[in-house]
Amino acid sequence: MLLSFKEMIREVQTKKCFRLSVAAADDIELLKAVKMAVDMGIVFPILVGQKETVQKAAEAAGLQEYEIIHSVSPEESAALAVEMVKEGKADVLMKGAINTSHYMRAILDRENGIRGDGLLSAFAAYEIKEYHKLIFCSDSGINVAPDVEQKKDILRNSLQALHTLGFATPKVAVLTSNEIVHPKVQATVDADILSKLASKGAFGSCIVEGPISFDVAFDPEAAKHKGVDSAITGDVDLILSPNIETGNVLGKSWLTLGKAKWAGLVLGTQHPVILGSRSDSAEVKINSIALACLMASS
Repeated sequence: MLLSFKEMIREVQTKKCFRLSVAAADDIELLKAVKMAVDMGIVFPILVGQKETVQKAAEAAGLQEYEIIHSVSPEESAALAVEMVKEGKADVLMKGAINTSHYMRAILDRENGIRGDGLLSAFAAYEIKEYHKLIFCSDSGINVAPDVEQKKDILRNSLQALHTLGFATPKVAVLTSNEIVHPKVQATVDADILSKLASKGAFGSCIVEGPISFDVAFDPEAAKHKGVDSAITGDVDLILSPNIETGNVLGKSWLTLGKAKWAGLVLGTQHPVILGSRSDSAEVKINSIALACLMASS
């Protein structure tokens, strides 16, 4: 169980110093966050991009120890950054000042990329004041309206990540609007299929419940009032979202109204990948770096 991002960072600090490959690393604000991670002792940066531009940005950010790999275009920067990870010269891949499409194209390249065998999915971790530990969610950023087969992959990706992070038996809520399986509400049908597969051991060690509503998943009193016998209520580790809108709105509501902290990765790749946005705060970037490094430590 991980209680907070501070605990996660402390855990990463007990590991080796990880090599962080940054594609198009001429973003001063991103490099300020990278410097903070360097100061924490968790990463050594490999900065890929136009040498002079990257060097100026690194100096402006206060970085002193780093490696630069020269590239002449964003596309080449992404390809070289991915190559560093693929060849084992770096542990974690991070997006810099580059268009997401160029970044993802390099990751997904059939010959030179680092895509795994299954579906790519977004994986987010949230630290919420009202909850006693980190809560993980998937998918709120890549798969728009996954069918049940895609949800199986998303669940596998997420459970593999949680097992890597040290969760022996993750508790999973396959979120829907209520607990009743209705043939006209596909999310409830999918949730029922996933929970039955999990009970037969299809996803390894885990407890998966669904269909389940948010209140029942997080409030034992709501579960009691509705007559739901739940083994996960009030202690959920992972929310499996029925679609991208639900996951996105849920996460942003926590961030906006609850002032939650968060981190995010892409799963389904051979090595940890940080996607992120240039608008992310330094704290989000550092949390994401720590999460990726912890994933790379196994």
